[in-house]
Amino acid sequence: MSTYEDKNELADMSGHIGTHLLMCPDVDTSKDYWIVTNFQVDGFTKTSLNSQFFIYSNPGELHRLQCLLLLLPSVTSGFDSNLQRQLLQEGEKVLAMEKKKQIGIIGAGVSGLIACKYMLSKGFDPIVFEARSGVGGVWIKTIETTKLQTLRSLYQFSDFPWPPSVTEDFPTQHQVFDYIQSYAQHFDLIKHIRFNTKVVGIEFEQGLSDKDLEGKWKVIVEEENNTLNNSTEVHKVDFVILCVGRFSDVPNVPEFPLNEGPEAFHGKVIHSMDYAAMDYESAANFVKGKQVTIVGFQKSALDIAMECSEANGLRNPCTVLYRTEQWNVPDYLPWGVPLTYLYLNRFSELLVRKPGESFLLSLLATMLSPLRWGFSKFVETHINKKLQLAKYGMVPKHSFVQQISSCLISTVPEKFYDKVEEGSIILKKSQSFSFCEEGISVDGEKTTTPLKTDVVILATGFRGDKKLKDIFMSRVFQDYIAGSPNETLPLYREIIHPQIPQLAVIGFSESLSNLYTSEIRCRWLAELLDGTFKLPSVKQMENDMMEWDRYMKRYSGKYYRRSCIGALHIWYNDQLCKDMGWNPKRKKGFFAELFEPYGPLDYVSPSTTN
Repeated sequence: MSTYEDKNELADMSGHIGTHLLMCPDVDTSKDYWIVTNFQVDGFTKTSLNSQFFIYSNPGELHRLQCLLLLLPSVTSGFDSNLQRQLLQEGEKVLAMEKKKQIGIIGAGVSGLIACKYMLSKGFDPIVFEARSGVGGVWIKTIETTKLQTLRSLYQFSDFPWPPSVTEDFPTQHQVFDYIQSYAQHFDLIKHIRFNTKVVGIEFEQGLSDKDLEGKWKVIVEEENNTLNNSTEVHKVDFVILCVGRFSDVPNVPEFPLNEGPEAFHGKVIHSMDYAAMDYESAANFVKGKQVTIVGFQKSALDIAMECSEANGLRNPCTVLYRTEQWNVPDYLPWGVPLTYLYLNRFSELLVRKPGESFLLSLLATMLSPLRWGFSKFVETHINKKLQLAKYGMVPKHSFVQQISSCLISTVPEKFYDKVEEGSIILKKSQSFSFCEEGISVDGEKTTTPLKTDVVILATGFRGDKKLKDIFMSRVFQDYIAGSPNETLPLYREIIHPQIPQLAVIGFSESLSNLYTSEIRCRWLAELLDGTFKLPSVKQMENDMMEWDRYMKRYSGKYYRRSCIGALHIWYNDQLCKDMGWNPKRKKGFFAELFEPYGPLDYVSPSTTN
């Protein structure tokens, strides 16, 4: 057996040779040397080999075990059938070990659990870091009256149905939490999760040489028991999946001029996140007997307003301070027609100009735009009629199609406008506000009587973009992931950043059912890592993202940064299916394909249901 000392020269030559991964049990991988063998190596040069194959081992390689057998294409055909069979068997062994690369998943919410499940299905070794003591993400602790905002039929795992005991269209938070926990237990995911382990940062470590195309991610974590000692651990993984979500941890708190913020107020100011973190009894006592002002008009604001009105009634009415009226829906049956037939089938998506589509399809969408307007008005009239929005001056100025294209759809709590009618909830519009000693000055007009209040709850959302950015230690990667403030988050397929290696983001881009969307994204990612397909060039990915950015600005207006796929669910899934080699058409027959709504159960298996 002979040794070849010049690693760089050997590596240069390997680029001209067909490469196959094989197991080499006899090679000592603890030593830093490369072996050239196969009985004779006489006449070995940079440009040719007089041997059938050579083996090299490098302990600094990505997968640790490591041996690579480089086969000359010109000689493989000369191997006898027994040798070919042996090589194939050994190759399969190494491919199995290759899949044991470790995947670091940050977050054990819905997206993190699904990512873990599908990484395991491909033979990878996932480790999930979760800052809390259990799975479920935002569903671990919510406002007491919170219910699912999406139809149960859309919010389900494709291979794990809801239990028969859950029959409501919009299950309670406890039912959702139990469902997610059952999923984790059913697929034995818990043993792969490190609970009470907060990720404080991630840092990419390039390979040991220019020839190492892949590096490792360092995941710096802090365990709950060690926070007092500022003790941290560093884990090295081959790939990172960020499942940190966008509706938790980093509150979006408005900025105020000096002496016009919460510091000028004599009462208490909290974020809806803090209210949701309280136990139910503490939350009720916190608002009971007090004048409460809630800032915001999305789901959390409406739920908290209902709880305040229940606690205080007419004695201390709750004020909801909002900037923009919204098409919050009372149900998913406008005039008795399921909303899914209007916005979640292929026909509805023919009415939308999609990113990068052909001229003819774009022309067709333009010609059908009156029908799109008609669908929108159909839903708007139902909401207006059922909730009597005109009576309360709450009819939005934007269309329902913009609302759904921005993923701002939320259900109105039952009897919300009855509370407005009786006076226990007061709706007040304001484009801006500031704090004063007695309460809130609306629209910054200090000369007017301030809105007296004891407690202000800011239901103003979260800074998911900041949360995502701050997890990177590198300023360069922080800038990459943040992108331009005037563009959507720069993610190809809403998953991969072209300039950040060995990393994916799941669950940041929104949809009408985040569970449904996260699952097919995780399946796409698992197929990518398994080698089923390859990513296009960086330039192609960037062009694709530019097309998506133009679409978002056209249909979502000022909410384009939410990266919502709400009006293009099926088209988006089609792109992922085509990448994976799946048939994107999942229905039986032409009319079913065109008019039946799509949902999670249409993607149970890679093959079509035909």
